[in-house]
Amino acid sequence: MSAKKKAADAAIVPVNGASAPARARVQKAYKNYVGGAFVRSESGRYFQVKDVAGDEPGLVENIALSSRKDGRDAVKAAHAAGAGWAGKTAYNRGQILYRLGEVMEARRAELASEIERGLGLARQEARDEVATSVDRVISFAGWADKYQSLLASSNPVAGPHFNFSVPEPMGVVAIVAPRRPSLLGLVSAILPVIVSGNTCVVLASEDDPRTAVTFCECLATSDLPGGVVNVLTGKVKEVAPHLARHMEVLALDLWLDDAELLKELETLAVATVKRVKKHAVAGIDFGDERLAGLASLTPFLETKTFWHPMGM
Repeated sequence: MSAKKKAADAAIVPVNGASAPARARVQKAYKNYVGGAFVRSESGRYFQVKDVAGDEPGLVENIALSSRKDGRDAVKAAHAAGAGWAGKTAYNRGQILYRLGEVMEARRAELASEIERGLGLARQEARDEVATSVDRVISFAGWADKYQSLLASSNPVAGPHFNFSVPEPMGVVAIVAPRRPSLLGLVSAILPVIVSGNTCVVLASEDDPRTAVTFCECLATSDLPGGVVNVLTGKVKEVAPHLARHMEVLALDLWLDDAELLKELETLAVATVKRVKKHAVAGIDFGDERLAGLASLTPFLETKTFWHPMGM
């Protein structure tokens, strides 16, 4: 038998109960999520994270290290998606977010595994975080067609006119997600922004960026239009200042305890008169249902007031 024939026979996978040959592990490529697609950083840079628990402690994987250009591309995608997302009916947005909850529910085990190996949480604790995250998505899906009734008003005026105030989305919001919890914190930051028709650019947790990328796979396989949520991994201090000064970013949502960075971002936001919402992460109980309440939506809404003549 020729050497070529022997090599071909060796490559055949055994069947009928025979032991299979050893195979290399296919490692996942963790990329940014921009405009509904998974893309590498334009710079080609990456940083490494290591499993601290799970089935393969010590495993090292490469994560995209985002640049200023990645931030600009993400803002461009968010801006392009804004009109379409804001133009959908409230009912339709609610159905899309409910579908996101369905996809997350189907991938609960995978999301929990990412949290476990990234942050070292106990398996049950990771599972509980995923369950709470899914419930929070469903809660915001329910808000989609209800907050308008609670925040709109018919205002008393003197004269033959009607005067109405209604909430409207702002536009593109830049979010610095909490470092921990990596999934529940991410969901609690993104959903209040997009439920009303805004779009966003998110800087994911530096402690556990892999969970954020896996969450993006849920976004990609739900009905959420590309560009509504754009997620970048990397160093917050490198990218956040560029988002804070970007003209098309209309608000900052900062889940940070770094006082120096907060001050820098607030100062940069002044030049373009951005709205800035700050959260002291160390004092937050992310399991608190108030994070899914009406008050979480209002920082990312504009109130439009208009007059209409009264008919005779």
